[in-house]
Amino acid sequence: MASNIFILAADNSPRLLPILRSNPSLASAKDEHGYSLVHAAASYSHLDLLRTLVHEFHVDPNITDEDGETALFVVESVEPAQVLLEELGVDPSINNDEGMTAEEKIRAEGDYPTIAEFLRESRVIGAPAVGDTQSTENRSHPPPLPPNVKIRLGTMEDSQALGEGTEADPEFRQRIEELAARDDFQGEEGQKQLRDLIADAIRGAGREDERHVRPRLE
Repeated sequence: MASNIFILAADNSPRLLPILRSNPSLASAKDEHGYSLVHAAASYSHLDLLRTLVHEFHVDPNITDEDGETALFVVESVEPAQVLLEELGVDPSINNDEGMTAEEKIRAEGDYPTIAEFLRESRVIGAPAVGDTQSTENRSHPPPLPPNVKIRLGTMEDSQALGEGTEADPEFRQRIEELAARDDFQGEEGQKQLRDLIADAIRGAGREDERHVRPRLE
């Protein structure tokens, strides 16, 4: 009797991969309900098998079943969801035949609130999927600073950078250091806050100069 590859996948049987390597087309096979080996590996959290199906056998990670659902719809823990999203490039915006995304369906069913929350956070943060070159480009080239604002990075002492007898404002220095230590400093939000901080400093310096201008005596 021929082995049922879907049962082998669910059991993470060592017999499965030799069968697939002898007949690679089986890696993309579906049962009568459109259930694939990718669905089985994701549902049972067999992460190495999941990676092998996509990387070695080139199975489409967005393969869907008869309900139009990818493997992301059937995960039962956060780990396979994370692998599908961050490593294998599954599209979380795919709707099933009921018009629901995986996040929406999992949240509605209520069985795995942790997974639903993970998918929500991934969507809100907008973490790029593997191969998202546009997002990578945006991170590498942050938005431009406001007009007439320049940043010079170097190793000069504060007295050299600001002029002899001038001390860096401790609060401004602390805010810059805290901002630079953030993980999203090179991202759009971090760069926006940097521009706002510099603009505030420039406006503050302008007001300080105005206070020190002596009225002209006639």
